[in-house]
Amino acid sequence: MKRRLPPLNALRAFEAAARLGRMTAAADELAVTPGAISRQVLQLEQALGVRLFEGSKNKPQTTAAAKILLPALTAAFDQIEVAVRAVSDDEQGTLDVACFSTFIVKWLIPRLYQFNALYPDIEVRLSASQSSADLQRHRYDLVIEVDESAGTSQDLILPLFPERLGPVLAPALAARLKLRKPAELKGKPLLHTKSRLDAWQMWADASGCVLPRQAGAEFEHYYFTLEAAINGLGIAVAPWHLVADDIEAGRLLAPFGFQESDYQYIARRREQKNRKLDKFCDWLQEQAQAMPGPLARNE
Repeated sequence: MKRRLPPLNALRAFEAAARLGRMTAAADELAVTPGAISRQVLQLEQALGVRLFEGSKNKPQTTAAAKILLPALTAAFDQIEVAVRAVSDDEQGTLDVACFSTFIVKWLIPRLYQFNALYPDIEVRLSASQSSADLQRHRYDLVIEVDESAGTSQDLILPLFPERLGPVLAPALAARLKLRKPAELKGKPLLHTKSRLDAWQMWADASGCVLPRQAGAEFEHYYFTLEAAINGLGIAVAPWHLVADDIEAGRLLAPFGFQESDYQYIARRREQKNRKLDKFCDWLQEQAQAMPGPLARNE
């Protein structure tokens, strides 16, 4: 049966304009002029016999018909992109990588310039993800996360490093508190991260010490918690890989060293073979292996 569809370019122009909310944004995405987007949308409206946008040219609003059409087109173009990516095997282009936002800021971005220098034709596009991301549904090539991937093919998992936790605080606060042993953390201003409220207990268990639960300032992300610690607002318990640079620079101290938690950082890659993804995976594992481990204590 012959498909009866409007021109593909018209569908692409409308989908981009409706999704982004502006003709100029759609033009930038598709590398054409805003006038070309307007003409393609008009052609689609004429083919369908309905209006898709209303209001001013500066702030066009989608009509009821457009609201029905947009999600189906977006899903269809996403599926096309996934299928094209699944069969491609090139050495240049864009890689989509997702991981925790603090991991991006504190670990990946400070190292990424090295990959860019080695492979200038590969663009690494980073996305923040606070939970395990579906590689196919979100069109990611690689997801970096804590090991929670039971049932995933081991061929698709790249081990990176075990998590090591330790209390950290600003030098000025350390000088004032004069902590000598973990038991002295009781009653001190402990900082907490909402996504890891068990981190203090996890560190205490790994250290073999008793640390009663105690209230303290809570922050949405580890990045905020670490900034609070750097600025002397309290004591954070943090993974070594997120604070190594701050400790080396003298912004934080780790009076009791670091202990391995039950977490392992891994990367999950999409199943299809791809040479540029192979290069990034090899580089990522090299960076993980080259990362220096923490000293037993930092006082």
